[in-house]
Amino acid sequence: MNEFDYREIATASMVLFAVIDIIGSVPIIIDLRQKVGKIKSEKASVVALFIMILFLFIGESILSLIGIDVNSFAIAGSFIIFFLALEMILGIRLYKDDIPETASIVPIAFPLIAGAGTMTSLLSLRAEFATINIVIAIFLNMIVVYAVLKSSSMIERVLGPGGIAILRKIFGIILLAIAVKLFRTNMGV
Repeated sequence: MNEFDYREIATASMVLFAVIDIIGSVPIIIDLRQKVGKIKSEKASVVALFIMILFLFIGESILSLIGIDVNSFAIAGSFIIFFLALEMILGIRLYKDDIPETASIVPIAFPLIAGAGTMTSLLSLRAEFATINIVIAIFLNMIVVYAVLKSSSMIERVLGPGGIAILRKIFGIILLAIAVKLFRTNMGV
């Protein structure tokens, strides 16, 4: 279980890519960049990487220490995703940050990239795959995340205001569906 395995790396990478859904988060990233100005791609990527690796190794211990099970943690994450989705679909602003310079860390690094869904997935992957392969998968995903964050201005120019509005509504509905699925799965319904 402590062996380097390309198949495990590929599978873990795909799972994390789907859960992080950085492509689907482009409208949120563009919206946050418009609200706060510049997003520090490097800072957001490094903080998310640190959170994910730390959680991979000590996440379950931390949760059990404070008496929170993984399902409750995932349900809390589903609420955060739900509210982000409502912002996108309805065009309202629920998230208000008193210190806008921190948008690179909250809400981008956490909970957008390294949120409850990602952390729950990391715990699931850890039960199945070698830790080294999961760590490599995290690094690969952070490279993609960094590239998307860095090119968000270009993506915004290419799509234009109309394209971004459409993308925001579509991915808002997808994000809402992910929130409902995460909630339902962890409620046992």
